[in-house]
Amino acid sequence: MKVDGKKERRNAGARRWALAAAIVLAPAPSFAQTGASQPQQAAAGSADAAARVRQAVVALRADRPEEAIRLYTAALAADGLPNDQRALAHIDRGVARARLGQPRAALDDFNRAIQLVPEGASAYNNRGTVLLEIGATPEAIRDFDRALLLAPSYAAAMANRAAAHVRLGNHRAALGDYSRAIALSPSEGAAFAGRGRVHLAQGRPHAALRDLGRALAVSPRFAPALRARAEAYLALERYKDATDDLGRVLDIDRDNIEVTLLRGYAALAARDIPAALRDFQHAVALDPKSNAAVEAHGFAQAKAERYEDALNDLSRAIEIDPRSAQAYAYRAWVYRLMGRPELGQTDMERALGLEPERPEVIWARGELLEATGRTDEAIVELRRALELKPMLREAAAALERSGAAQIAASHELEEQSLGEWRLQVRGNQYFATNARFPRLTVPLELMGDGQPRLTEWSTPPESVQHIGMLRFTAGTVDGKAGPEEVEHAAVIDTRARRVITIELVRQGTRTAEWTWSETKLTVAGLEGGNEEYLLAATADREIAQQPRRLDSGPRYGGGGGSNTPSWAPWAQGNYGDYAPERRRRSSDGGAAKAKPKTLFDLIFKN
Repeated sequence: MKVDGKKERRNAGARRWALAAAIVLAPAPSFAQTGASQPQQAAAGSADAAARVRQAVVALRADRPEEAIRLYTAALAADGLPNDQRALAHIDRGVARARLGQPRAALDDFNRAIQLVPEGASAYNNRGTVLLEIGATPEAIRDFDRALLLAPSYAAAMANRAAAHVRLGNHRAALGDYSRAIALSPSEGAAFAGRGRVHLAQGRPHAALRDLGRALAVSPRFAPALRARAEAYLALERYKDATDDLGRVLDIDRDNIEVTLLRGYAALAARDIPAALRDFQHAVALDPKSNAAVEAHGFAQAKAERYEDALNDLSRAIEIDPRSAQAYAYRAWVYRLMGRPELGQTDMERALGLEPERPEVIWARGELLEATGRTDEAIVELRRALELKPMLREAAAALERSGAAQIAASHELEEQSLGEWRLQVRGNQYFATNARFPRLTVPLELMGDGQPRLTEWSTPPESVQHIGMLRFTAGTVDGKAGPEEVEHAAVIDTRARRVITIELVRQGTRTAEWTWSETKLTVAGLEGGNEEYLLAATADREIAQQPRRLDSGPRYGGGGGSNTPSWAPWAQGNYGDYAPERRRRSSDGGAAKAKPKTLFDLIFKN
């Protein structure tokens, strides 16, 4: 029986072994799932081939790709399989080959499937997945386009195309595709996870938390989503939540050096120096030649006032990587802590020669300037460091120590302000401030093009008086009928000087349903699912209530790169940029590391 486009549309969701938001492994396919003719309907001479196909499907589902390849190869060698079943066998064998890290062989199978059944969307989707893995992103997008032309409701292909747009830095297109994939399949977590990563990269941690929470409700132990959610928590200074999520990742993958370092920097941000030292020491044990691990350990040693040990670590980090500007900057800072800033001048000059615009280098220079009595120059440098990386805590602490304001607004948007609430621009970010609430800065998370405008400040009558809601326009996004304006609201605890959440109020003509009580807020989103927030005031931001999803049981700046949360508070090491997890070195201590986990690994090998 021929596989037509209509049948592909009905059954596309069954074949989610492809990238599907670039992070989630989906079930292996079977002939029954695709709606193809049952093997027993084939000619009598193909009975043996049909039996092998059934065995191969079982092997593929049981994650035995070598066995599946052998059985599919034997089945394909037999005569009598109709073209549609032969195409499906090539697709499934391509999946097995992809899982074994054989992309070229997988492409051969997908190409043959397309030759046999050109109107089959699954083969285009899976070929696009492999093309994306080997770096042929434009070609991958063309395959995803073809799959969606044949099967417009193919949610996995939509999410895969979104992942490809992320690779190209086209976040607006990625958000549109992820949102369409969610509309097509709202019970799946893959597109939520992918969209959450985009929100995170663009400096929207509140939006990222919502999407990543939906993804983790489906797959609670999915490590990449847990790590991404930890990054969002860190951006919101919710350190305990962040370290809890990172701990769950390490329960799954205990020797992941990058996550170990990330948790160490989170502990430093929470001022838990002993915990940070334990994590950094473990990272050094995992890879004694890791410049990042040795550097981080030295930084924490200085925090613990073990200055000689810190100098030893940082000198070793420089031996490992003589071009590490950060290691030189850290060592200069340690000399400043020891009361010998003049000894740090040479290191400072080397750091500036290597990376003069690195925020950590600029911060360390400010520290040395302050130590030598050049306070005004120090303040300029420290503010510049914070402009480049708003969550660089050391620069913020140094400015506070000097009595200077952290970052002055580059300018104020008078027409977009609202009464006592002033809309300020700091770099490429927008914030709202109010002189009645000192030490409170409200970040305005934008969803699309345009400048924000403050529209309303109110205290919901049903809630306690210290809770307020600041509404603002949040740009425009692509809707079904064209551009749609988005309006958000920041829920603010004015007593504790904290932002509880930033939630969607309106997109186009659709509005979210907000339900207030004296102790909680419930928001029913436009895509389904409810969020609940406790409104009890607390002076301790660290124990801010995590939103609880009902249907499934701050300060920050924006990231500029395609997947770079440059605002991260832990990014005093080399972890401002998101990268695939690094693996432990080989036991012989050689320079070559094990191949890092890629998006392809996460799909086909998780």
